[in-house]
Amino acid sequence: MRGRAGSLLGAALVALAGCASGAADGADSEATTAPTTSVPADSVTTAAATPTPTTVSTDAAADSIEESCTVTVVSGDFLAKISARLDGITVDELQAENRMTDDHIIHPGDELDVCIDNDVDDVTGASRLAPPPAAVRRQQEKLNDLFAPYVIADLAVDGDSGPLTRQLLCAARMGLGLPVSATNMQPGGDDEATLFDATSLSVPAGAAVWSSRWVLVDKTCQVIFTGEGNNGIDNVFPTSTGEPGFETRDSQGVAAFRFDPALDTGGWHDSSRFPVEADNPLNGNMYKPIYFNNGQAIHGANYVPPDPRSKGCARMFPWHQDLLISWLGLSDVTAPTWNESRIGATVTVQGDYRPAD
Repeated sequence: MRGRAGSLLGAALVALAGCASGAADGADSEATTAPTTSVPADSVTTAAATPTPTTVSTDAAADSIEESCTVTVVSGDFLAKISARLDGITVDELQAENRMTDDHIIHPGDELDVCIDNDVDDVTGASRLAPPPAAVRRQQEKLNDLFAPYVIADLAVDGDSGPLTRQLLCAARMGLGLPVSATNMQPGGDDEATLFDATSLSVPAGAAVWSSRWVLVDKTCQVIFTGEGNNGIDNVFPTSTGEPGFETRDSQGVAAFRFDPALDTGGWHDSSRFPVEADNPLNGNMYKPIYFNNGQAIHGANYVPPDPRSKGCARMFPWHQDLLISWLGLSDVTAPTWNESRIGATVTVQGDYRPAD
């Protein structure tokens, strides 16, 4: 299942401090806080008020639950309690259907898919079945055309709606004003019609267009958009944000406050909280980090999968980081700078990643 923003997967763990402290030796790690320990399935959630649900509550009658295929978590719920109200559905089945791991925590207002193994995300209504290969190839060709002005890589036109195709579908939804998700796009629907009719992308919702240069990190799609004011999109990059336990914190229009070119080490700034013996970006090193929001950073790394793998920062490939630095006019900076005006970037982080597989 792919739930709403703030639901069971993205809000599964308590938000941690950034991957880098504001100190001079900032790191791709949490700044001061240890990861949240796992909460067993029979632990009570503690969040407060319950939003008005659009689906039935978990204490509704069984026939209502079957009609909707969803339940809304209420205060005091935990998976074992919900399972006990759903005849024949186990905790393990709830976890599997909702793509939950053992350390995910549910909160009041979250919606759960309770129609097991029906190949549908019943929260969003999206099919979990990949479209036919011929339809996927047409989508891939259109996506490559739509994203041709930007550095995000072309898709292989192979008919496989895999993680990279879904990442680009998600980014397209952002730029076309469609509901944002990294799910498959079913052929013949309104969303696909919008995709095929499009000739360009618009500035996505959430971008700090009041800023002369804005950077929008989207955790749902695992992409970064950049632009200048309301003058359109400058570039689109793939990214990998913070993994569970070290999530990249949401932020709205915060100034980047520090840039470290790390010229003495070829641009690679070692992690202070996750030190390594060798300069290995797979293990916590950061290439030319740009810091924001209490020490999280956008930085280069040699491994940037289309899912969250960082220790709180937003990774980009080193050559993409160099493009970002050049766009900000920072290529000639030779020493760490804390001058916000000199850096000139306003950063927003939004969204929630949901695994589709």
